[in-house]
Amino acid sequence: MIPNPTLRKAFLTGHIVTWVECLILLLAASTATATEETNAAPRYPTMAPIEKYLNAVPDEIALARSAAPPSISDDAEVLVLTTHGYESVVKGKNGFVCFVERSWCAGFDDPEFWNPKIRSPNCFNPNAVRSVLPHYLKRAEWVLAGLTPGQMRERAKAEFASGKLTMPEDAAFSFMLSKLGYVSDDAAGPWLPHVMLFVPRGQAAVWGANKKGSPILGADGSDVEPAILFIPVRRWSDGSPALPDGSPTHKH
Repeated sequence: MIPNPTLRKAFLTGHIVTWVECLILLLAASTATATEETNAAPRYPTMAPIEKYLNAVPDEIALARSAAPPSISDDAEVLVLTTHGYESVVKGKNGFVCFVERSWCAGFDDPEFWNPKIRSPNCFNPNAVRSVLPHYLKRAEWVLAGLTPGQMRERAKAEFASGKLTMPEDAAFSFMLSKLGYVSDDAAGPWLPHVMLFVPRGQAAVWGANKKGSPILGADGSDVEPAILFIPVRRWSDGSPALPDGSPTHKH
């Protein structure tokens, strides 16, 4: 799942200098973004040829592992996207799973749902592997089967109703600490290093997300998606600093 595009763009253009401003913008943008995306023509109206979404296997493995510190990713299972879906190419030892998200992991109405440039390295802990990863694997399966976003939404509703897909387990989270990814056209690269917590829909407020002074950003999911909490951190997975002075590292 990709952070709110309006929020992301403000960080990258240097229009936010404090976390308070960040949180205020997230609240203000939640309604405005939905309106803008409804009125604007989609930037990527259809899926590109599948080859545009694929990487060479060694490159994908390295990119997936960059999501988390080596102390975790070196012993994690690694999945690689193929024309048949995600396949395990490296067996893990610690219960974590690293993989690279594609654009269709975003919300069904996201304007970049079919953006073939997006590569978002992610590394799930065991709790997320059991309860959240199936959502991502199903999305890839449905995409490769030729379903539209609307059809995927309906399929997800049916999967939830049948119990095949569930809300996240307690303590389900992931690392997104790679500075090598491409999360959106606005970012034109990575966003900020952050960890993500997956919680049941409607629970963002329980965590104090988006409150003044809170370091937690929250995005409640739809009726077929969990809520996601974003907690920006100061270092990338290789240990290099991301926010040495509390300000964005990328300014254009």
